[in-house]
Amino acid sequence: MSDIQRAGQRAGVIGAGAWGTALAQVCAAAGLEVMLQAREPEVVESITARRINDAFLPDVPLSDRIRPTGDLADLSGCDLILAVPPAQHLRATLTAFAPFARPGAPVVLCSKGIERGSLKLMTEVLAETLPDAPAAVLSGPSFAGEVARGLPGAVTLACAGEALGQTLMETLSSPAFRCYLVDDLIGAEAGGAVKNVLAIACGIVEGRKLGRSAHAAVITRGFAEMTRLGVALGGRAETIAGLCGLGDLVLTCSSPQSRNMSLGLALGQGQTVAEALAGKRSVAEGFESAPAVRDLAARLGVDMPICQLVAAVLAGETAVDAGIEALLNRPLKSERE
Repeated sequence: MSDIQRAGQRAGVIGAGAWGTALAQVCAAAGLEVMLQAREPEVVESITARRINDAFLPDVPLSDRIRPTGDLADLSGCDLILAVPPAQHLRATLTAFAPFARPGAPVVLCSKGIERGSLKLMTEVLAETLPDAPAAVLSGPSFAGEVARGLPGAVTLACAGEALGQTLMETLSSPAFRCYLVDDLIGAEAGGAVKNVLAIACGIVEGRKLGRSAHAAVITRGFAEMTRLGVALGGRAETIAGLCGLGDLVLTCSSPQSRNMSLGLALGQGQTVAEALAGKRSVAEGFESAPAVRDLAARLGVDMPICQLVAAVLAGETAVDAGIEALLNRPLKSERE
């Protein structure tokens, strides 16, 4: 039986945070047996004993098809891997998993971000750590709690190989979780990485009570920044205009359920970065990605003033009000620039 035919019979999910747990539910709803790997022993214990991830996704009963484990070796026989660690930990996690990976098993990347230091996309990290693994990217507007409870939603599934992409789409989809297939992995990744940074900006707007008009302007001009970076990386504008870019941006920038928007909201209300992050078990991905997005934009010569402002505020290089004033006083130009 070929790898493509086998894909999806038994799924392994690496990372049992809120999103990883929700994706384990997605796999279970699609009829798969699921191994869910968690770094935290208390997560394994709570799922085993009570079928709930008390630490990251409380009050959502989990499918009996999901088996938690703390050992990456338990995922060695899986036909399909969903990699869901935080973006900045993906390299170390996949390196640790490499001795146990089944040759030829596809890896669906579900982490959103750009690696700090190397400025590499998650597909590049995968290619360097598991070079024989066929890659796919899953990204789109999806709050973990809603997905885990079976509320309807849709995402982009990006895969270069048409046959494998079709199989993965059919394997992961259910009536409540629709995957739409594209072959543009870079475009899908760019949208997911940048939207978290822009959500912090929208949170700042909300926290400073700058109004709905300003909020809409940040989303729209932020989408232009996202598109410019994605195209400069080699992605396609039409991919970024889909669920993985525009769709995800609208959701993440429109609700305090988003950790990234909540971080920006706290900053806009006058908290320091340290105060806004205090007590948070899960750090907003935009906090980690903002400096990498800024550095990558500079390397590629892409103008991203909103993302640059967010990175500067997070790094303590500028105060919120000073950054907003600088942004509002930028030279006027054509909307297409």
